[in-house]
Amino acid sequence: MMTNPSVGTRIKYIRELNHYTREELAKYAGISSKFLYEIETCQKGMSAAVLLKICQALEVSCDYIMTGNENYQCSEELIHILEAFDDTQIPNVKNILMAVLEVSKF
Repeated sequence: MMTNPSVGTRIKYIRELNHYTREELAKYAGISSKFLYEIETCQKGMSAAVLLKICQALEVSCDYIMTGNENYQCSEELIHILEAFDDTQIPNVKNILMAVLEVSKF
């Protein structure tokens, strides 16, 4: 069982960033909302299997949850597309991507 205050804090942060309630994330991860609360508040640790389920539900790497290191890998194709926008277009692109992210959660 692993316990680290930062782990629970990062899980809660990503959950809230994704606009999930504790109950929703618990359901997606196949655990109880009480257990998720205990993980987020560092009252209980979790197994590697539970960590993996939570990370899959949040669509975040286990490495980020465990260490806080953001090591995102983005395809070259996507990078080239984003680089094609000029500075005046970037705010609109960001708004569109945020809208797509919201819709993709349903």
